Amino acid sequence: MENRVIEKNGDSISPLGFGAMRLSLNGREYGESRRLLRIGINNGINFIDTAYVYSNGNNEKLIADALKDGYREKVKISTKIPAFNIKRREEMEPYLNKQLKTLGMDYIDYYFLHNVNLKIMERLSDIEVFEFLDKAKKEGKIRNAGFSYHGEIKDFKKVVDMYDWDMCLIQFNYYDDGIQMDMDCIEYAHSKKMGIFVMEPLKGGILAGDMPEKVEEEFRKVNPKKTNAEWALSWVLNHPEITCVLSGMTDIEQLRENIRIAKEVKPNSLSDEELKTIKHARNMMKKSLKINCATCGYCMPCPEGVNIPKCFDLYNEKFLFNKKDLKARTQYLTQLGGALDGNSQNAGKCSQCNKCVRLCTQHLNIPEELKKVKSEFEYPGFNIINGIGKYVVLPVANRIFDMRNKL
Repeated sequence: MENRVIEKNGDSISPLGFGAMRLSLNGREYGESRRLLRIGINNGINFIDTAYVYSNGNNEKLIADALKDGYREKVKISTKIPAFNIKRREEMEPYLNKQLKTLGMDYIDYYFLHNVNLKIMERLSDIEVFEFLDKAKKEGKIRNAGFSYHGEIKDFKKVVDMYDWDMCLIQFNYYDDGIQMDMDCIEYAHSKKMGIFVMEPLKGGILAGDMPEKVEEEFRKVNPKKTNAEWALSWVLNHPEITCVLSGMTDIEQLRENIRIAKEVKPNSLSDEELKTIKHARNMMKKSLKINCATCGYCMPCPEGVNIPKCFDLYNEKFLFNKKDLKARTQYLTQLGGALDGNSQNAGKCSQCNKCVRLCTQHLNIPEELKKVKSEFEYPGFNIINGIGKYVVLPVANRIFDMRNKL
């Protein structure tokens, strides 16, 4: 991969970074997650991103484990302090010190204020967050300070001007261009010589999966060999202002494909025809996507057990890919109703507590959107059918499974 240099600090960063948030920490999958991180590093990835809140701190433990045996010296580590939860100046150092201990490191290369907007930044400024960052730098606990932004486009430049930032982390992909972020803001940050890191380049995987047939046809006309993930990643990497694209790779196929793309795509390498095709595909998708969810999971866990991202994902899929009612409802019943595993996570469980609303990076009115999901999938008799599956089908299936294990 051809690294990109941050003008502010001179660091040479791989154009593809490893976003560790979605890595599994369960049982045998833990070892695979650790292996994926090391394979990525062995193939040129030198930027690993995590956060205090990911998996309740266990994600940082995974990173610490994966970077043993000399791997720490090969990468830049990025993590985030949960700024949105901090109420007092006295809370800041304990968070940082705990993260350093968890990571097993003397310093953190890139330290972000997590999930901020202008209002949060103004509150943090009042409790001396910039003094905290200056002190942490002076003491050598962090090398670079930045923010991950989830605010409105109109406020971005104001946040940039609040401090002498080294970098920012933004949501940027061809679908959300002009919604979460725009080029005017990116160029402004770039003019300040900041490193610009991108999250959700595939919009939570939506842009890498199956596309509506008309969109697939448009892509195939121009280049039948390009995957949907390649179209999406190439669009972001094509921008010379972007330092690094963080991708949440969870299996070896994704990792290999993304590394290949990052090696092949250089700044300003997409043709006019390719750029026009992506713009046209975006416009076609806009007509079908009902809920603009990035499946980031910040709204989770839900107190009532609703799997909010999955509810929205299945709802969007039905309309994006014109799924038949029976197929879509069956999928919803089996994946969220609990008919197969006894764990119901459907939209109808929402109690309208609104705790998720303040956490949503897309500023969605989640309870209202869940009402739409419930109305679409939870038809009359849903709970009865779900109960039959949960209390009849599931026990029988488990009994059969137990009998087979004894044979």
